[in-house]
Amino acid sequence: MVTKNNHEIRDPIYAFVHMDSGERLVLNSAPVQRLRHIHQLALTNLVYPGATHRRFEHSLGVMELATRIYNSVMENGCTDALDIEGDYERTYYQRVLRLAALVHDIGHAPFSHASEDLFPPGCNHETMTLRLIESEEMEKLWRKLKVQTEDVAKLALGPKHYTKEIFSNTEAILSEIITGDTFGADRMDYLLRDSHHTGVAYGRFDHYRLIETLRVLPKAYEDGSTEPALGVEGGGLQSAEALLLARYFMFSQLYFHPIRRIYDIHLKEFLCAWLDGGRFPADVTEHLDLTDNEVMSAIWRASRDPGLPGHDAAQRIVMRNHYRVLYTRNPNDVQKNREAGQAIYIAACEEFGEENVRHDRPKKSAGRVMFPVLELDGRIASSLSMSDTLQHVPEVAADTVYIHSTFLDAGREWLKENRESIIESALEREDEV
Repeated sequence: MVTKNNHEIRDPIYAFVHMDSGERLVLNSAPVQRLRHIHQLALTNLVYPGATHRRFEHSLGVMELATRIYNSVMENGCTDALDIEGDYERTYYQRVLRLAALVHDIGHAPFSHASEDLFPPGCNHETMTLRLIESEEMEKLWRKLKVQTEDVAKLALGPKHYTKEIFSNTEAILSEIITGDTFGADRMDYLLRDSHHTGVAYGRFDHYRLIETLRVLPKAYEDGSTEPALGVEGGGLQSAEALLLARYFMFSQLYFHPIRRIYDIHLKEFLCAWLDGGRFPADVTEHLDLTDNEVMSAIWRASRDPGLPGHDAAQRIVMRNHYRVLYTRNPNDVQKNREAGQAIYIAACEEFGEENVRHDRPKKSAGRVMFPVLELDGRIASSLSMSDTLQHVPEVAADTVYIHSTFLDAGREWLKENRESIIESALEREDEV
């Protein structure tokens, strides 16, 4: 009987994700399989019921997209810029890239980014990813697949989080294909996938066109620099604009949705009460044993037993009795006082009790929007000089004050009567200081 070496997995975004038998060994490893039980968007399904997708399918998608980007840039004369010579090196780096993409998220704690800051000091999900990549179980797989552990780690984490060694230009570009702030496959997939599963259109963009026009180009607009970076042909600039605008709208409309965010807050409150010392374990084995399943089981138990840690937060999650929105960021208020939300939060705590009020003020920068663009005449220009749109992609900022549902009506009436005086008096105190 013929043994099948090429395998395909159905995917709602890309139709199929393909892998060979060696890569499937990594797919079947405990760190990757654990991602089947880590939600991509935490408790977002309580607001958008379709958002039940997991880090597992996202990781498969990143592997697929990273491969398409790699093939595109390699097929368009980028081998010199990447210092990749011959079929062996081309095949080797493609394999390392695919494996790094597959394992880039294995360090995530339960419910992904919602609980990121509950790692012990000096630790985050990138730290855990590196520990797992370097673990004994994964080391055996890397040896079997004839790839270097440090090569997988470099590409999975990028220069920002892998600081043991200096990156070559080739390693920097390949890691950017996965983790890059502009054209990273990680970003592309989560925008497309989150948009699909939540049922919103904000995250969609023409990724087919964008990938076809991606190139490795020198940053010649920086005093004739020869440093390579991911850029686009001129015909792909509009697709790049669409990607960056999709990110802006997904953060402003979905990721910073006020009800989605309050569930993150209640989840963290539960975890702080339930976890030993209020922190996730730093041990690799304990990390692998902890998924969303264990946390949700504990939440359900605590919601029914007032004597268990985190009962109040657990009940809010299970019964959907979250704190309600009292105040959201308003441009007129910000013009008067940049700290308007903070002023209202402090005043609301004094009026209704600190235990009955919550404050959330996330921010997301526009990201790196400068990249090389290859013009038809062969010249290379900065994306900012070519696109008015990219010059004006704004920062995403939210500023929300929540209140216990019992006090919602009274709180809104109180705020209606006192908002202007609270904002102005807070500004006067700042001026005095």
